[in-house]
Amino acid sequence: MSTARSVSLLAGLLLVVPLASCGVFDSGPSAEDTAESYVNAFAAGKNTEAARWTDQPDTARKFLARTRKNLSPEGASASVTEVSTGESGSSAEATFDMSWDFGSGRVWEYEGELRLRRQDDTWKVRWQPSVVHPELQARQSLHYELDPATPAPILGRDGTRMMGPERLVRVTLVPGQTDELASVAGSLAEGLRPVAPTVTEQGILSGAREVEENRAYTVVTLRWADYQRVKPDIYELPGVRFPDSTELVASEKDYGSQVLPAIAEARKDRLNGKAGWRVFTRNASGAEVETLHRVRPEPTEALTTTLSDRVQRAAERAIDPVDKAGMIVAMRPSDGEILAVAQNAAADDKGSLALTGRYPPGSTFKTATALAALERDRAGIDDVVACPAEKTFDGKTLPNSHHFDLGRVSLRKAFAESCNTTFAQLASDMPARALPEAAEKLGLGADFVIPGITTVTGEVPASEDEVTRAVNGIGQGKVLASPFGMALACATVANGEMPTPTLIEGAETEVNRAAEQAPSEGALRQLRAMMREVVLSGTATELSGLGEVHGKTGTAQFGDGDRAHGWFAGYRGDLSFAVLLTDAGSSERAVSVTRDFLQRVS
Repeated sequence: MSTARSVSLLAGLLLVVPLASCGVFDSGPSAEDTAESYVNAFAAGKNTEAARWTDQPDTARKFLARTRKNLSPEGASASVTEVSTGESGSSAEATFDMSWDFGSGRVWEYEGELRLRRQDDTWKVRWQPSVVHPELQARQSLHYELDPATPAPILGRDGTRMMGPERLVRVTLVPGQTDELASVAGSLAEGLRPVAPTVTEQGILSGAREVEENRAYTVVTLRWADYQRVKPDIYELPGVRFPDSTELVASEKDYGSQVLPAIAEARKDRLNGKAGWRVFTRNASGAEVETLHRVRPEPTEALTTTLSDRVQRAAERAIDPVDKAGMIVAMRPSDGEILAVAQNAAADDKGSLALTGRYPPGSTFKTATALAALERDRAGIDDVVACPAEKTFDGKTLPNSHHFDLGRVSLRKAFAESCNTTFAQLASDMPARALPEAAEKLGLGADFVIPGITTVTGEVPASEDEVTRAVNGIGQGKVLASPFGMALACATVANGEMPTPTLIEGAETEVNRAAEQAPSEGALRQLRAMMREVVLSGTATELSGLGEVHGKTGTAQFGDGDRAHGWFAGYRGDLSFAVLLTDAGSSERAVSVTRDFLQRVS
């Protein structure tokens, strides 16, 4: 190679190298690019990518991931608003707008700051917790939590608080946090006995073994006063924890057990108001340091129901002593407002029987059979009818209770003494649709959507079969009714037409199915007199001294026919009601419970 050519190549290299050196530095991301890349990745939850733009990527990644988990936002966004470079050109500062969206309109916005510096000819965010939030210090963490509003109370028609907010404590056991599970379970059951006697060591062990070791099994939920009573005996047990919350509870244990919780659940959004929320910091030991942002909760107004505290308590005190499942439903005939729904403990174990249970109504259904006969002119209140001890319909013999024989008596008397043979004969002699139509006029078979509760009134099918009509006519066979349905039927008799049941003030009931016509006034006038005669001289004379009570007893066989439910359904003034005692054998105890109920209401 010639000397001239070598000089030329060397000169070319001397020109290229400085340019290449400048290009490596100038072509990298600027301070503004770095700031934008960091905040965009941070807002998107791309923690590893965001951490790469910092000078401590491993520390930053862990911190950002923990922050994201603690806050758990539905989304977040950020944008760089300004970047300024220092005089030396090796440092810069940036500001950015940050927005966290926690859903349901809960948005937290603030202005953040970053410091950047050149590192290995590239820009890096100088890592420190304040690049997440300007007030976040070393060894601190961010946290988000809801701040629920205090639930609004549920009131009775007279303003009495029937359900209100109360501090509750869940007694929980984490199996993996104790090496002596059986011993802890025994001590816990013993400690809880004064306030929760049904909690047993075996029950605790069975429940705890069904959850994962690091999960909490809820042993029992206690009112705050009960928790304080047993706290000294259970607080130090290993693995036992006591999270608390404020929730709606009835004014007394088991009070309104089948209606108040249903209202609370159906109207929980309304009752809970609008929750508040906050973002705050904790230090390394978990202690709260500072609230950075808070929106206070917005409570709502109390919810008023049609329930009567006086009637509800009267019903519960009357039904509670009954050993088998029993229930009472009461309403106002004039407007259908539900006054009470009461069940005893045996009924509560089986669900909402008072409102949705389907039972043979027995002789209480003779109100519908009598209405059908009166409206179709098959018999009048003073017409003479036969009441033999038993009657055979196409091979099937139906007897009166204890085979009593009245001979020939007025319809009024046959109704008052609950003569099966009379009303079976009337039903068998009428058309297939007679009983269903009369029952529907009373409300049996009507279908409602009542805000706050689910109800079933009953079922009365039409039948072309003579025997089926006869058996249906005395409330057996295929006829079914709920206590709610029978209380509604008696309300219709008292009111003159079926009232639309309601439970929550201002919430309208949707009527999906109901009779288009009300019972005739002439038939109702006679039916009322017959129901009054039941109390004056018939099967419910025990109620004769309790005012102008009208009603009908009912003994409804079930199973193989050797067992029976006991009923009484009726009204007094602007109060209709139905009492059902399952497997009671006869209606006698139902009448006694009715007496106790009416005495307490008076």
